[in-house]
Amino acid sequence: MKTALTAVTMSAVILAAADATVAAEGFYDKAPVLEVDPIYETVRVTQPQRQCREVRVRHGGGLRTDSYTPVVAGAIMGGVIGNQFGRGRGKNAMTVAGAMLGASVGRDFRKRRPAGRRYVIEERCEWVDSIHEREELVGYDVVYEYRGKQFQTRTDRHPGKWMEVEVHLEPAGKYAANQY
Repeated sequence: MKTALTAVTMSAVILAAADATVAAEGFYDKAPVLEVDPIYETVRVTQPQRQCREVRVRHGGGLRTDSYTPVVAGAIMGGVIGNQFGRGRGKNAMTVAGAMLGASVGRDFRKRRPAGRRYVIEERCEWVDSIHEREELVGYDVVYEYRGKQFQTRTDRHPGKWMEVEVHLEPAGKYAANQY
């Protein structure tokens, strides 16, 4: 019993000295990290963005065509002016001619005159995709040393000065287990 206890104690001392812990299929140990290089990847990011601009916009109808006031006013004014000329029946003819000419001028004026047209500044907005690229950290290339040999691996986080490694031992060559 004393021999078994001594063997167990010696095994524990050896493992503790090597700073290793026993695993089911091997054991864990620590290895010094010699070099760490970050790995970056360029990533395209699409983000919707609202873009607005000011635009001059015409408000109000185009040409006014719904009122006959300019025609009637032109006929009355033309009749009054035509009545000032001529004598007898000529006076009547000048009044009628003045009224017709005034109505024609009023009709032309009505067609050309803009009705309530004004310009205002309005904000017009739209959604556009804003695309930009950025560098994103995706991992680290790590060089470490274990028992005098250098190894390289890729990790998803920075390992620090020491890295935990899992060591698996198998018999080699003629000592390897036979496969049945």
